Amino acid sequence: MNDRMSSSAPRCRPARDAVRSGSARRRADDVRLADLARAIAHPARIRLLRTLADRQSCICGDLAGRLPLAQSTVSEHLRLLKESGLIRARAVGRRTCYCLEPRTLARLKSLMADL
Repeated sequence: MNDRMSSSAPRCRPARDAVRSGSARRRADDVRLADLARAIAHPARIRLLRTLADRQSCICGDLAGRLPLAQSTVSEHLRLLKESGLIRARAVGRRTCYCLEPRTLARLKSLMADL
């Protein structure tokens, strides 16, 4: 027998109609999930989220002291988390206070559960 699959063998590719059938809402959810996944795709950002979650309140002060990273690196990670909506920041004097954004975290959990 020939090593090639016969023409009657099932194919693994989805039908074109199946690929196109996703709703606009589902596609938007997929894009949002991908954006949030990128935001948490670094161990330092996971650590920052866990640090904020453990405190169960805003942290106003030195988050860089809690990670073995330079202040500028921590600031960049915080910026990315803030842009994604996973955390929020507010200025208090010369310091910035960081808090988890519970609605975005709940949305991330919901989108992951729908996979």
